[in-house]
Amino acid sequence: MSVAHLHAMGGAVTCAVAVWVALVVDRCWGEPRARLHPVVWMGRYLGWAGDRLQRGAVQQPEQRDWKIFWRAALLWCMGVAIVSGATWGLQTVALMLPWWAAGLALGLLLKPLLAWALLRDEVQAVEAALGQSLAAGRERLRWLVSRDVAPLTEIQVRESAIETLAENLNDSVVAPLFWFALLGLPGAALYRFANTADAMWGYPGLYQGRNWAWAGKWAARADDVLSWVPARLTAALLLLAAGLRSLAWARRLPAQARQTPSPNSGWPMAAMALALGLRLSKPGVYVLHAQGRAPQAADAARAVRLGARALVLGAVLASLALFSVAPLGVGLRS
Repeated sequence: MSVAHLHAMGGAVTCAVAVWVALVVDRCWGEPRARLHPVVWMGRYLGWAGDRLQRGAVQQPEQRDWKIFWRAALLWCMGVAIVSGATWGLQTVALMLPWWAAGLALGLLLKPLLAWALLRDEVQAVEAALGQSLAAGRERLRWLVSRDVAPLTEIQVRESAIETLAENLNDSVVAPLFWFALLGLPGAALYRFANTADAMWGYPGLYQGRNWAWAGKWAARADDVLSWVPARLTAALLLLAAGLRSLAWARRLPAQARQTPSPNSGWPMAAMALALGLRLSKPGVYVLHAQGRAPQAADAARAVRLGARALVLGAVLASLALFSVAPLGVGLRS
């Protein structure tokens, strides 16, 4: 075994330790304070950049605006350069430490890029609010989604919460782990920046009085590309976590996933619907697993348990992937 191979294997151990440290910290302590949170910093940069983009944007979504498109692309790339450069530097310093200390340091740096505990708690909070009243459930759901919650029924509020859990299991957990396994800490940070940019800019037209049709197009397409594989992986993890019976639904998964306008979010949502036997829908947009039953109060907890099992499977897969790429040194060495 060559010295280079031994170094790569050491990097694999370090990064595998980092994955589990990040998940343990997430479970025990949740999110860091906002002033210390890198995703909050990303949001502030994107808010600042978005304000400047909108000053020159036309207000007719149907009108092509290539100038704003390329300006937005440049600001997006600047953000990526800052995020990737900073995390590469932090990873370089961390990997100078002994393997166990490096794993601990990388895990602490990786944790803010993962957000399972927060997602779980917010979905459970929606169900708890629904137990008080429909109005309380709608208000709590408003924290999670950008859609108008005022006309939603109790079932539709519950559907939205479960869909959000499935979609963000990919965006907030599986996809960052996927890119961490491939490209290390800069990969996870790059993905979270792209996903945050899509959440803030990636609207197909007017949103809150601003036209994002061309200003947000680059951000939306970049997130689509970076989420393509992780979204399908998340769907597979959900079906695997649900057991052998749910694997029979795998053949129906692609057709169900294509019911949604998004090329990616439909995959984990459809997998959640099939695995739990639920009908999930967005009024006037899509229906997933139409023959399934309407979600009941206990189904939010079932969805959380299924997501947690999928998360563990994803962490195991990420650890194995790190060792499989170790001989190449991919994502493990700065």
